[in-house]
Amino acid sequence: MTCRMRHGFLALVVIAAALAGSYAAEAPPPAPTAGPAEAQAIEMFQAHVKEYMALHEKLESTIPRVPRKHTPEQVDKHQRALGDLIKSARRDAKPGEFFTPGMQALVRRILGEVLSGPDGKTVKASIMDENPGLPKLVLNERYPPSIPVSTMPPQVLAPLPKLHEELEYRFIGLRLILVDTEADIILDFTDDVLPH
Repeated sequence: MTCRMRHGFLALVVIAAALAGSYAAEAPPPAPTAGPAEAQAIEMFQAHVKEYMALHEKLESTIPRVPRKHTPEQVDKHQRALGDLIKSARRDAKPGEFFTPGMQALVRRILGEVLSGPDGKTVKASIMDENPGLPKLVLNERYPPSIPVSTMPPQVLAPLPKLHEELEYRFIGLRLILVDTEADIILDFTDDVLPH
């Protein structure tokens, strides 16, 4: 390689490195991934959900199905019957069965990141709209009919563990709750996780 070719080659290397550095500076940082503690909390949450869904399906198989053409009264009767069976089977349930301290830490991190972002105020306003909260939540009790179903923004929902179609995350006040929508009962709830 001649001296001139060597200088040309070195110049190309320097330019390529400069361009790569410029691109790296403009590229957005990668999304944070769950660390070992969060991964373990998610795995435990999913195991509890799987165990619960087996119970739900077993109990639901013992009561008449809702007819395809049903009335609101028939749906309510089915919900109450299923809810009573689940309440009896889970009579020893305590808060934190699904939302362990690790899961609550994950929820707080997700909310902190979402609400500190550029759309944070709008996201929080959508959560708190028609969300007066409750002074007291009780496991296995029906979702309060006087409380509207709060919005679950996709920015909050997407990073949370996916749920079976019978289950939903909802906010009541500053707490996140887990609801069985087919039985219309509260399965678990967090401490206050939404920033004031």
